[in-house]
Amino acid sequence: MKKSILLTLFTIPALTCFTQIRTSESDTIRIKKLLTELTKTSKPRNYQNVDQLNETASFIFEQFQQSADTVFYQTYLVRGITYKNVIARFGDAQSERLIIGAHYDVCGNQEGADDNASGIVGLLELARMLKEQKTQKSVELVAYTLEEPPYFRTEYMGSFIHAKSLKDSNAKVSGMICLEMIGYFKDEKRTQDYPIGFLKLFYGSRGNYITVVNKFSKGKAARKFTKKMDRFTTLPVKKFNGPKSLTGIDFSDHLNYWKMGYSACMVTDTAFYRNKNYHQKTDEMGTLNISKMASVINGIFLSILA
Repeated sequence: MKKSILLTLFTIPALTCFTQIRTSESDTIRIKKLLTELTKTSKPRNYQNVDQLNETASFIFEQFQQSADTVFYQTYLVRGITYKNVIARFGDAQSERLIIGAHYDVCGNQEGADDNASGIVGLLELARMLKEQKTQKSVELVAYTLEEPPYFRTEYMGSFIHAKSLKDSNAKVSGMICLEMIGYFKDEKRTQDYPIGFLKLFYGSRGNYITVVNKFSKGKAARKFTKKMDRFTTLPVKKFNGPKSLTGIDFSDHLNYWKMGYSACMVTDTAFYRNKNYHQKTDEMGTLNISKMASVINGIFLSILA
């Protein structure tokens, strides 16, 4: 349930740049409604169903409009078809900006609840929570299209289009946070896998935590955000640093910001290393843990304000 809380320097010492911050907790009832809107569509929101992608983009646009200072589409052509990123901006566009992004398309014929309706709901909740909140930086929320195959790792990814536009315009960017599958959690043993078996000794066998994934040379913004998530998130937060060559470490939109030289990281429930519904028709809303998902969103919100 939505609940207003007042954070002060006494309760959150790290927020030294604020005398007080009024915020809201993530709303689990709203999360369920948003997930329903995104997943229970007439057709899967994949690259072949352009009308459905456009309908989803319009829904995201309308939700952003309720909270953001500025909302607009970033359109581009792929083989004669127009696809859309949806962008919401908070604060002064001329100041250094923080990018938070998630993709709204799915792989094949599935609902894609965790992958990646969960990430989009994270963006929409952050937009609501940022409303009327004064930040010291510009925050840009971006809903990407065409993250999934067959366009993954191509210049047609919505995140490539956005990251390149920032680079081409010499925009001041502090960093990027990618929300990729943030809703699947399991408390039982042996519910968490890893790209290398011995990592289970360090991270455990229970899929009950959220991860912030970085490459070794992650940059200042990603390093600072990772530390804040560890402090402000009520769920366990496990930090993972590795080489880009490690399977899964660059399996989302943050990879295109790395390509452009920006500091970027991924917040994730570890995708297929935990959620065996990955890219399957079984990736449905009923498999998600809404309360833990809300905790992740709260942690991200407090971390970007700190």
